[in-house]
Amino acid sequence: MKSPVADLAPTDGEEGSDRTPLLQRAPRAEAAPVCCSARYNLAFLAFCGFFVLYALRVNLSVALVDMVDSNSTAADNRTSSECAEHSAPIKVLHNQTGKRYQWDAETQGWILGSFFYGYIITQIPGGYMASRVGGKLLLGFGILGTAVFTLFTPLAADLGVGALVALRALEGLGEGVTFPAMHSMWSSWAPPLERSKLLSISYAGAQLGTVVSLPLSGIICFYMNWTYVFYFFGIVGIIWFILWIWLVTDTPETHKTISPYEQEYILSSLKNQLSSQKSVPWIPVLKSLPLWAIVVAHFSYNWTFYTLLTLLPTYMKEVLRFNIQENGVLSAVPYFGCWLCMILSGQAADNLRAKWNFSTLCVRRLFTLIGMIGPAVFLVAAGFIGCDYSLAVAFLTISTTLGGFCSSGFSINHLDIAPSTLSENGKQFSASLLLLMYLVPFSSHCLPKVKYRPGLSVITVDTKPKEPINNPVSFHVFLFIM
Repeated sequence: MKSPVADLAPTDGEEGSDRTPLLQRAPRAEAAPVCCSARYNLAFLAFCGFFVLYALRVNLSVALVDMVDSNSTAADNRTSSECAEHSAPIKVLHNQTGKRYQWDAETQGWILGSFFYGYIITQIPGGYMASRVGGKLLLGFGILGTAVFTLFTPLAADLGVGALVALRALEGLGEGVTFPAMHSMWSSWAPPLERSKLLSISYAGAQLGTVVSLPLSGIICFYMNWTYVFYFFGIVGIIWFILWIWLVTDTPETHKTISPYEQEYILSSLKNQLSSQKSVPWIPVLKSLPLWAIVVAHFSYNWTFYTLLTLLPTYMKEVLRFNIQENGVLSAVPYFGCWLCMILSGQAADNLRAKWNFSTLCVRRLFTLIGMIGPAVFLVAAGFIGCDYSLAVAFLTISTTLGGFCSSGFSINHLDIAPSTLSENGKQFSASLLLLMYLVPFSSHCLPKVKYRPGLSVITVDTKPKEPINNPVSFHVFLFIM
């Protein structure tokens, strides 16, 4: 059998124009077949996992529209007359058997934002636990816990706002460990030249989960009642957990059905990527400007992404005046574009590196640039279009779609700069979501009262560290805080 390690290519494209090495030079491995491969099976199951993860996260955003008595928000609403009702509403019987609650806009904001109180807490412990117990169990039980808590959402709502807020915070605790756990697993599974593709496939499940769950939640609310939204997605999460535990392993070495050829390909491509040092070099980590650039990039992108993810259905109802059925479908359209962009950008990023010899540095900068500037421009424009329904949906769709380029930019740059300490780097997600604890309740409270006019600020970060952490990359971050 021919060894999967081929001769060293004359130019491997892994060094930037400033000649700062990103990845150590090593013999380039001949890729193992994609079909029926263990690494792509992992990517598919991870895709399904993040599909479930985001379905569990966003279903409340649509269900809440149907859970709340419309008279409760009428007193707070100052923009109800700004955009007129749609001229030809669809006359379909709306099942309203679900219990309604007297929650004002501020209370709804706390309910939607409470998820992030738990989510932020488990970021750092999640990275630590992934290095100790493995990403498989951590990711699996994180999603299982969220699914089980979701099943109890109707009961918590009946018990009162405090119980529902506490339950959503517990769901956040479970989901907080998922990204550190997944990054930890890919540090052992993803060959460098397939990294963008594999991670993009995995995380694209989040966008498709949003695309499917938003309209499906709206349909369930419309024809059944809102309680079935939580029962349905909770059961789906439990089914996924069983498949995940049965079919996945933490490393190629422990996989029972992986081919020897694929195992050798993965291990040989990663052998010069990982450091033998077991302890985390905390001082170099804290001094690393590339790492802080990634933190800032996550903060900026997630501020906009999670605000829209949480509040878009409310915006569609209170400002654009769409009914619950239209709301779910139109709220999902932007995330379908983002899902498609993530898949295509992952393929494009790896092709630029493998076939066109673009440096990893160049690819990460280019895709981050597009994924930050594009959404900023169209979100600012969306604040000046008034009640043009078509243009509002179009601008939000284009903005969210272009954000998909970031999945092959800063979002996976952790694997480039510090694969050996990756499981300890969940802390960057904490910084990304810190302000959301205050942003979401505030935004939900203000949404019915003011017309959105997003602001824009730009920060450029150019980092070239003197003491690299496992060969960090020089990194430009164009920061847009909406």
